[in-house]
Amino acid sequence: MATSSALPLRIRAAFLSPIDAPALLRLWHLTSLDAPTVAVVWTLAFAWASNVRLPAWVAVGIGLAAWSFYIGDRLLDAHTARSPLRPRHYFHWKHRLVFLSLAIATAVAAFAFMLHSMPVAARARNAVLAAATVAYFLSVHNPGRFVTPRIRLRIPKELLVGTLFTLACAASTWTRIAGHRALMFAPIVCFIALAWLNCHAIESWESSGKTSRQAAVFSFAMTLAGAVLLAAAVYATMHLPRIAALLAAAALSSIFLGVLDRARPRLTPIALRAAADLALLTPLALLAIA
Repeated sequence: MATSSALPLRIRAAFLSPIDAPALLRLWHLTSLDAPTVAVVWTLAFAWASNVRLPAWVAVGIGLAAWSFYIGDRLLDAHTARSPLRPRHYFHWKHRLVFLSLAIATAVAAFAFMLHSMPVAARARNAVLAAATVAYFLSVHNPGRFVTPRIRLRIPKELLVGTLFTLACAASTWTRIAGHRALMFAPIVCFIALAWLNCHAIESWESSGKTSRQAAVFSFAMTLAGAVLLAAAVYATMHLPRIAALLAAAALSSIFLGVLDRARPRLTPIALRAAADLALLTPLALLAIA
């Protein structure tokens, strides 16, 4: 009798225990390969929506640059320990010599790719974006040294990250569509909002005692999805199916983030964090369309 009564308890415990990410997905997140994967997919998706064929070096360069940036960010977060550390920080610090070497190598490789292949006319525009990214990076990790209190920006960190990330992904396409750039303005804004939502959701989930922010994630996600779907419908009526499809993919990502917010008690922190970035890969389906 004791054995038979214990069986339902084990089944209940199995259903109630948090769901962890598969080993490959955990490694994808812990090695900071999630951000460069999203950066490459978004870069190619913006080009696909605009019927632009990007050179291979663009995707390689943006992926390497994003990886070096995020590795550096994880290492500096672990070194300063200004905020509670997560498994990704411990993993990077445990293997800091390997990751530091990778960060330097990928940064140099990305710079070499762009210096060798980037048109001269595009270098100035990309230099401005790179300078803004470096300034943000330094201000976050050394706010007292690089930003004085009088000029310190009040823009939320999540919005800055989302804006810089999306602009970096869209820049290569933007420089190649001089005739119809206005058509890409709304998609870029929508993806900035999606990137912000991703950062905001992760920050809310990983912060303790911020129930109001946590409660708002689902509402933000569903509101953004509705607005983006409306924009997609407008582009569909303008006979621009690729841009409409790109916006529909962004709306689906927003819905996924909303679902994750509801499911977060059932997921381990690593599974939740990895799934949040996995949700941003919906435009990958578009790239299979010729």
